[in-house]
Amino acid sequence: MAGNSSYETSWADQWDYNKDPVVYHSKDGGGGGSSNSTAKYKQKVGEGLGKTKQVASIGFKKAKEGTSVGFQWIKEKYQKTTQKR
Repeated sequence: MAGNSSYETSWADQWDYNKDPVVYHSKDGGGGGSSNSTAKYKQKVGEGLGKTKQVASIGFKKAKEGTSVGFQWIKEKYQKTTQKR
């Protein structure tokens, strides 16, 4: 099967009878938003990162506790086997 170059139609284009939507670009080069909406976006992203950091911290603590318990269990098993000798 030949590669799909930009001059060929894709499978979806062959079966899609609707026209593709037209995209209009503004001349101001814009992101389309005001600085107020940018500030709100940055605030929400910051809140999300704070939550992510908190969840990661809790997960790390649980992993650390589990590892500690696991090593303690191995240590106890080893001591039991060496005491029997």
